[in-house]
Amino acid sequence: MPRIPLTWLAEHVDLPAGTTAEQLAADLVRVGLEEEAVHPAAVTGPLVIGQVVERTPEPQKNGKTINWCRVDVGAHNEEDGSPRGIVCGAHNFDVGDRVVVALPGAVLPGPFPIAARKTYGHVSDGMICSARELGLGEDHDGIIVISRLGLDAEPGTDARELLGLGEEVLEINVTPDRGYCFSMRGVAREYSHSTGATFRDPGLPVPDAPAGGGFAVELDDDAPIDGVPGADRFVAQVVRGVAAAGPSPAWMQRRLTQAGMRPISLAVDVTNYVMLDLGQPLHAYDLAQLAAPVVVRRARDGERLRTLDGQDRVLSTEDLLVTDSPAGARASRILGMAGVMGGAESEVGEATTDLLVEAAHFDAISVARTARRHKLPSEAAKRFERGVDPRLARVAVARVVELLVEHGGGTPDAGLTDVDRTGEPPVVELALDLPSRLVGVEYTPEQVRETLAEIGCEVTDADVPERVRVRVPSWRPDLAVPVDLVEEVARLRGYAEIPSVLPVAPVGRGLTDGQRARRAVAGALVGASWVETLSYPFVAPEQHDVLGLPADDDRRRAVRLVNPLDDSQPEMRTSLLATLLDTARRNVSRGTTDLAVFEIGLVTRPVAGAHPAPRLPGGVRPSDEDLAALRTAVPAQPRRLAGVLTGHRDPAGWWGPGRRADHSDAIAGALLVARTLGVELVVRQDADHAPWHPGRCARLETADGALVGHAGELHPKVVAALDLPVRAAAFEVDLDVLLAAAPTEPVQVVEISTFPVAKEDVALVVDADVPAGDVQAAVRAGAVSSPAGDVLEELRLFDVYTGPQVGDGKKSLAFSLRLRAADRTLTAEETAAVREAVVAEADRRFGAHLRA
Repeated sequence: MPRIPLTWLAEHVDLPAGTTAEQLAADLVRVGLEEEAVHPAAVTGPLVIGQVVERTPEPQKNGKTINWCRVDVGAHNEEDGSPRGIVCGAHNFDVGDRVVVALPGAVLPGPFPIAARKTYGHVSDGMICSARELGLGEDHDGIIVISRLGLDAEPGTDARELLGLGEEVLEINVTPDRGYCFSMRGVAREYSHSTGATFRDPGLPVPDAPAGGGFAVELDDDAPIDGVPGADRFVAQVVRGVAAAGPSPAWMQRRLTQAGMRPISLAVDVTNYVMLDLGQPLHAYDLAQLAAPVVVRRARDGERLRTLDGQDRVLSTEDLLVTDSPAGARASRILGMAGVMGGAESEVGEATTDLLVEAAHFDAISVARTARRHKLPSEAAKRFERGVDPRLARVAVARVVELLVEHGGGTPDAGLTDVDRTGEPPVVELALDLPSRLVGVEYTPEQVRETLAEIGCEVTDADVPERVRVRVPSWRPDLAVPVDLVEEVARLRGYAEIPSVLPVAPVGRGLTDGQRARRAVAGALVGASWVETLSYPFVAPEQHDVLGLPADDDRRRAVRLVNPLDDSQPEMRTSLLATLLDTARRNVSRGTTDLAVFEIGLVTRPVAGAHPAPRLPGGVRPSDEDLAALRTAVPAQPRRLAGVLTGHRDPAGWWGPGRRADHSDAIAGALLVARTLGVELVVRQDADHAPWHPGRCARLETADGALVGHAGELHPKVVAALDLPVRAAAFEVDLDVLLAAAPTEPVQVVEISTFPVAKEDVALVVDADVPAGDVQAAVRAGAVSSPAGDVLEELRLFDVYTGPQVGDGKKSLAFSLRLRAADRTLTAEETAAVREAVVAEADRRFGAHLRA
């Protein structure tokens, strides 16, 4: 976010004396620039100018030599008027020099409070400051001597005002369509719109001297994006004999620091300063390292570049580059990524004296994609991707050359390069009554014309009455259609003038059946002590291996994003468990080991051999064929519900040791989801379905055999890979399948029976490999078909036993039956008949018999 020093802003617009950062923020908010933060003065407390009247070097036992100094600080001297005694470790000053002194009570950036303290055998009553200690630069070893900065002041003078350290700085938030406000020029213009203060445009006048005879430059973009060339203007000028690696003037370093940038050297500081002032990014090349011509082109396969940050980067064929052609080289050499960051080879160094100053206009989309591809959100890229004024290049180069000559002693070449392929700004036709119709405020035609002229538009009459042609200013590429101009009228005429009218809620609209069903399911799980979570749908390819998916599993076929938010997670999830298990892992790693979490979300399941979505040009409506191709290319995105359980399901306490969650809890969670939707599921054993344990995985189906999902205990290898507690369990079901199977008829209310309940317990012995769910289905079928009629109210499996009492290869399944009739009290004969029917049906299906 740009930072705005008030004194700098005042150079371009009349800022009333005494204006605070808070007042400036309030004025800018009225025109849509939000306050991000107000940065207070860098230094508080007494910071004054002092004159060194005595300096005594004192060698120490550790080999270091310190200076015991007496410093005259004017009215801040000792009570008897004698100079203050201060210990200092620097040696770049002497008696008679005037320095910056922080007295006890001052607070320097850090914060670093200053107090009188005993050190090296003396009481140091303050501190003689370096640039770094005051936040003015990186020079820590050298003391600031104000005469070397071109300043002068008497001892005791307030140094904060002299050095600009007492100034507040406003940081603002700029929306993507207002890129021109990434400069003092743009913010000053907006302040003028808000308050009516006189604005002095630093972008004028534009130099009109003819270009020619400069350094050779070629624009050779053979692969423009969407038909738009990556560069349409390139201005360059040579400056010779510059002390490029020397320091920039103190006032410039101070302003750069206030704006949040680190001063480096004259050449770098000047280009950064002009960029912050005008909004035009610039670059200075070491002329001795260049070979004509400079060529702007797209990268080729296999090319690499070491950028100024020291990183070696593999380039994409969509990256726009600035290159040259050294003699004897087999291929052109890359100087930098256009609009993003320069290369290390042509960097300005200690020996640089001759510079090539460049200001260009690069395509916003090209720069934005390169910056995101390489994760390089540089200051230049921030401006280019939001749109830079193409007419600023000549002004910016002229300003940089002027500052280099003034502060570095250089001499500019007479020749100037200006390769200009820019066109005229677009013309938008606007109906003068459109702002009133869209905003709801009556704007007169004169007000509309005046507002558009105020923001820099050229307004002329159109052929049709009550319509005008508006040529937008070169610094506003965001103004492309009539509604953009309407927004400007509303913004400058005042958002506060727009009435607040509550919309009338339309009749007959509410939640869809699917939305109500999802809310009901989520409510049921929450009522059963589950916790709902949300996660991003992006996964790493390695996550398929963590889940143990076979090589031919359809879930390994995933949609890969061209421009992912995180390069380590470029794929869309094909299973909801992939991200939910990561949520569980994160919670367990932070100490929450007893979990029952669930998530409702979409997964993406592409079909093998599907055609990719076509890339369509911007600015035009796609054809019906294009839209059909897009719809065909969109993969299926079923809605799933998944849950994960770890640790204890029932906590330990005075009532007992607690109970660990297991596969039965996962199955119960899935069955609860189905019951909430009115669907009865069939539970079958599944031999092998990752990521579940082969022997403890249930396959969940509807009555007609449609697969709904799986539930059970997770595979031990998956649990270990994710560092989850042992025996963790999970389920995942397809909500779309459940909703399709849900009954469509309204639920009929059944009168509650007031007759007493009869209870029967049945323990059946079956072969050990017979699924308990199948036996439970047989018990239910027998109870419903008994002579007593359908009197089964509840059926529950409450015990599973294996051991010598039932024999090898056998197991006992104990079921609890609650029986109740709606019109009578059941007799002992009727309950016995139910019991006999249950045993008979289980015997018919599985050879079951009652446990003795």
